[in-house]
Amino acid sequence: MATAAGLIALRETSFGAMGTDVRVVVPHDVPVTVTDRVRTLFATWEGVLSRFRDDSELSRMNAAAGEPFEASPLLFGVAHAALRAARATGGLYDPFMGGQMRALGYDRSFDQLGRAGGAPVAPSPGGDWRRASVDPDRRCVVVPRGCEMDLGGIAKGMAVDASVATLRDAGVGSALVCAGGDLRVIGRPPAHPHWGIEVEEHEGRVIALHRGALATSSTTRRRWGTGDLARHHLLDPSTGLPAQRGLRAVTVAARTCAQAEVAAKAALVAGPLAGADMLRRLGLDALVVPEMGPPVAIGAWPDEDDA
Repeated sequence: MATAAGLIALRETSFGAMGTDVRVVVPHDVPVTVTDRVRTLFATWEGVLSRFRDDSELSRMNAAAGEPFEASPLLFGVAHAALRAARATGGLYDPFMGGQMRALGYDRSFDQLGRAGGAPVAPSPGGDWRRASVDPDRRCVVVPRGCEMDLGGIAKGMAVDASVATLRDAGVGSALVCAGGDLRVIGRPPAHPHWGIEVEEHEGRVIALHRGALATSSTTRRRWGTGDLARHHLLDPSTGLPAQRGLRAVTVAARTCAQAEVAAKAALVAGPLAGADMLRRLGLDALVVPEMGPPVAIGAWPDEDDA
């Protein structure tokens, strides 16, 4: 979780959506009706993109696996972005791990998960994204037969980006939108040179963010149990099991929240050395936290805010 810290002359609105807490921070003079547009946007995106709702468009598309599915502009846009992200990361980010998530017990929204019973399941590696296809002209998506698309992480990041665009279009020049570990800012807060962002996964340190987005992937959140085994939600596509590559958390700074979210997840799955190399190749700034040892800064990681 990353949150704004130590700022005044701002109003915060909070609500639950897409399985997480969403916070919208704007100057006090921004009408409530404007921030309500962000709440509506998240509700709409959740209704279309949730794999936990049988009536969602994503669930209908998964049920039609193996056949072309004519998607709405929203579903097609997010699914297409997810496939581009899979190609860009060489499959470290794999949007077709929904079936593996379900088999591991993550079959309902996280706030409804307890300690699931049942015996451990045999792992099922990913990689089926290579068999998926999209047709932009017909706006069709073909989910590989036997697979289930899960758009949770990238959809949340894209919803943050879309919310920032909504606020900007409404004339808001200074704002922060945060959904779980994903956030993006526009402008600067009143009477302050930057946004002070507290990143809990990094010992609660407060960093100075002047523009753009941050996203954190962490193995310490969204944990549950299957039988006697502890699980977390970041699966390694090479094994189909929760990633165990020696990293506890990765936070990435990028221009958009969607880009930061995918890069953080891919780097955590890749592990300390390969993940850091990938981030450097992409030219992204990040803080990589190993399970043992001190955090490692990649690129021009934002300075700690001593103000």
